Amino acid sequence: MEEIATPDQLLDNLAEQLTTLLTERAIEQPIMVGIHTGGVWVAKALHQKLALEEPLSTLDISFYRDDFSRIGMNPEVKPSELPPHVDDRHIILVDDVLHTGRTIRAAMNEIFDYGRPASITLVCLVERSGREIPIQPDIVGQHLKLTDDQHIKLTGPEPLELILK
Repeated sequence: MEEIATPDQLLDNLAEQLTTLLTERAIEQPIMVGIHTGGVWVAKALHQKLALEEPLSTLDISFYRDDFSRIGMNPEVKPSELPPHVDDRHIILVDDVLHTGRTIRAAMNEIFDYGRPASITLVCLVERSGREIPIQPDIVGQHLKLTDDQHIKLTGPEPLELILK
């Protein structure tokens, strides 16, 4: 079993990688968007570390899930908070754990309902095996090879902790 880094270590790694990427691509004033719930926790920490000027945005993708008709509405649906105009803006989309890719697909569908961004950079605290849709992060804190019966979950918001089940 490989060792899992602490969320603080992973956040430092993400902040460093993201700073480099934004500099290389000459991206100024990106919009950081966290996916509820764990992605928002990660995005808040990154937003603070990077001292971004634009306010943090959030997405609740409950209505955009492809299994909505099977599982029904999440009892804790939160409102999405995005700027009214995302056209030609650079978006940093943040999630806690990338597994199948379906959450990211749903998040991008919601973002495109607001407009057409110039780019979307996907940042994930942890990427694990089991992709069902061809989506991959631009920046990742740690790659984990887990078996089908293993799951990793971020708990928080204070303190952030990764739990392997």
